[in-house]
Amino acid sequence: MARTLTTTLATGALTATLVLAGCASDNTNESTGAQDHGNHDNGHNGDTTDDTATEGEAGQDHDGHDHPVDGGPVPQGMSEATDPLYPVGSEAVLTADHMSGMDGATATIVGAYDTYTYAVNYTPTTGGDPVLDHRWVVHEELQNVGQERLADGTEVTLAAEHMSGMDGATATIASSTQETVYVVDFESDGMAMTNHKWVTESEIDPSL
Repeated sequence: MARTLTTTLATGALTATLVLAGCASDNTNESTGAQDHGNHDNGHNGDTTDDTATEGEAGQDHDGHDHPVDGGPVPQGMSEATDPLYPVGSEAVLTADHMSGMDGATATIVGAYDTYTYAVNYTPTTGGDPVLDHRWVVHEELQNVGQERLADGTEVTLAAEHMSGMDGATATIASSTQETVYVVDFESDGMAMTNHKWVTESEIDPSL
């Protein structure tokens, strides 16, 4: 009887030891799996960043919308500035943050114009969230608005395609300026942006 009891107790102790060892092994595997999953997430995020940087199709603005790499020609009927502070062909340092990598970038002036320039709020024709305080749209990029400067709050129809879903969208004037406005070439996060529209004179560092 004593031998049977001893054998039973020994068997129970061995079983408990095996169970505890198995639990410890499971916990170790779970911890390792969570760490691997975290590393996978980190790698995925890095890949996304790399993909965005190497697409070469468009640059992102501060609202997350795409600007074309080449902004194309200016609208017809624009008046070139006769004596701009920053002449065509000169270099300037930007202080605007329309898109990632723009603030502090060295740009080459490729055009300077006298016009009314507007910041607008609009909802893209392609859907999605409204775009607030988009900078900038010039007077010549608005449909059927006459020649006079428009007041804040005026509803207009856009005739610009700075970003997808912009052309034909209904917009509201958020603010405006009459300073000289520039078209510039610059490099943003390793991507060459040409004929970028628009940068106002106050968005260029005057100290350089």
